[in-house]
Amino acid sequence: MEQQTDVLPDSAQRVADLLVELKHDKPVVMLPSAGRTSAEAAAGLGCSVAEIAKSIIFRRLSDDAPVLVIASGSNRVDEAKVAAQVGALGKADAKFVREKTGYVIGGVCPIGHAVKPVMLLDQDLFRYDSVWAAAGHPHAVFNLTAQQLQAMTGAPVADVALAPAGSMPQAS
Repeated sequence: MEQQTDVLPDSAQRVADLLVELKHDKPVVMLPSAGRTSAEAAAGLGCSVAEIAKSIIFRRLSDDAPVLVIASGSNRVDEAKVAAQVGALGKADAKFVREKTGYVIGGVCPIGHAVKPVMLLDQDLFRYDSVWAAAGHPHAVFNLTAQQLQAMTGAPVADVALAPAGSMPQAS
């Protein structure tokens, strides 16, 4: 299951310190194996993949700004829905992610970025009593509610999920 250690990697310790500053009451937890994917993190935590708040970084084409979408681990992000809200998107490579967030891919935390990103928060995260987010390192996570995540990030809540195959679009 999960293990907590007294010594966190530097990037996870930065997140732990930030969580203390924010008066968050849950610790950073180190997974025994990497949680680079939502499935790996869920397996290590004993929760559903949907309860993982995965951080996806895009590059906004108009100004090179980082765009962070915090999505339920079971959802594929619909880039067209995101672009309709924030502008045209491009892929973010590992160098861009590291420079703009201060974190490596697989450990991008929703808070504490080097450059403040444009953010969107997946509305589906609010279906769960709590979710797990990356804490600055591929083995590090922390637990919180979607409401706490929204309060910490200030991210607007949005429909960012790709419709499941075979489903009909919903009328507005």
